[in-house]
Parts: sequence; structure tokens; C-alpha cells
Amino acid sequence: MRILVVEDQAKMARLLRRGLESEGFATDHSESGEDAQWMATSTEYGCIVLDVMLPGIDGFETCSRLRESGVRAPVLMLTARDSVEDRVTGLDRGADDYLTKPFSYPELFARVRALVRRGPVERPVVLEAGGIRLDPNQRRAWRNEVEIELTAKEFSLLEAFMRRPGDVLTRFELLENSWDGGYENRSNVVNVYINYLRSKIDVPFGTDSIETVRGVGYRFTDSGSC
Repeated sequence: MRILVVEDQAKMARLLRRGLESEGFATDHSESGEDAQWMATSTEYGCIVLDVMLPGIDGFETCSRLRESGVRAPVLMLTARDSVEDRVTGLDRGADDYLTKPFSYPELFARVRALVRRGPVERPVVLEAGGIRLDPNQRRAWRNEVEIELTAKEFSLLEAFMRRPGDVLTRFELLENSWDGGYENRSNVVNVYINYLRSKIDVPFGTDSIETVRGVGYRFTDSGSC
């Protein structure tokens, strides 16, 4: 099984490669995220050990680009930063595991073995409809290549629509999808958030993607026209 080590510090890279090879893995080495991208798209790796602090694009952005390129190999991120925010960022960008420095090499090798056993994970596909592109894995959305900033509830609503373009979704279905059981079907919270969503995905672009079906609910129109 071949492992890609993405690490710009020569001493650390040597130690990682030596240790992984002693565990029976073949290893390749990249010093930058840019090189890691073409290497990972041209070679099938059992795991990618990715340092966060890299020259050029950092490990977070490298992981994002790998996932956008369709690379499904498990990613173990290494970082000296131990904040919750950094760990969350790494996992949200597509990493499968996270290890902070300084670390125990036996633990690192055990984590690599576990990721290799797990194998490639099928990632959520990027949804495209009505001129909008939505990435459920990264929780990001774009229209005409312009990124749209959405709250968690707005993103959840848009994802529900884009998974069923053209279908009428009732207010109850939308409540069930995006809110907990504390909301009743008669609540106008759905109407309010639909207006919020329209103000972000339609109004700035002169489009009309969400159609109101009176007495029933809403429908996402694939055309997105006015």
C-alpha cells in the first residue's frame, strides 16, 4: 500500500517516511500542497498524511482541492495547532482524522493503518441545479461562480430543494428536514427562512428559483429564470 506524505520540513518528512516504510508501506513525498494535488490525482494512495502548515496553499486548502478533484483517499492531518476551530476546519474540509504535534509515532502509524483498512470513502456529490452549485461536504454554495454565504438553516433548506428539483416540498417536509420537533406545522418559520434564502440566492442575481405553490409548499425550479 502506498502512502503520500505532504510535509515541507525535511527532517519530519524523513522520520515519517522511515517509520511508515518500517510498517510495510511504500511512501511518496511532497513538499507542497500544489505538488500533492497532481500526485494524488495521478496515483492511487491508501492514505495521505497531510501537514497543515505548508508553503503556498496550506493543508486545509489542499484537502479541499483534493476532494474537489475527486480524490477519495483517507486524509490524516498533522498540525501544531490544537484549537477546536482548527480541528473542525480540517474535518469540514474533508479530512478523516486529525493528529496534533508533538505526537507519538506508534499512534500515528496505528491511525494510518486504521484509515487504510477503512479505505476510500464515498464523498457527497456536488449538487447542481438552476445555476447553483452546492457542496454538502464543505457546506458551501455558489451561483455563477459567486460564493453565497448561507446560515446553517438556509443551507439545509437549499440542500433539501436541490436534492429534489422540480418536486413540491410541503412546509411540513421542510420543517422535518431542517428543524427539530419543537416547531409545529402551522409555524411560519419556513416562510420566513424561504424569504431569507431568496434574498441570497435569487435577488442579487435577478433570478426566481423558489416557486410558491399556494396551499401546499414550495418548489425549486431548475431553470432559475425570472
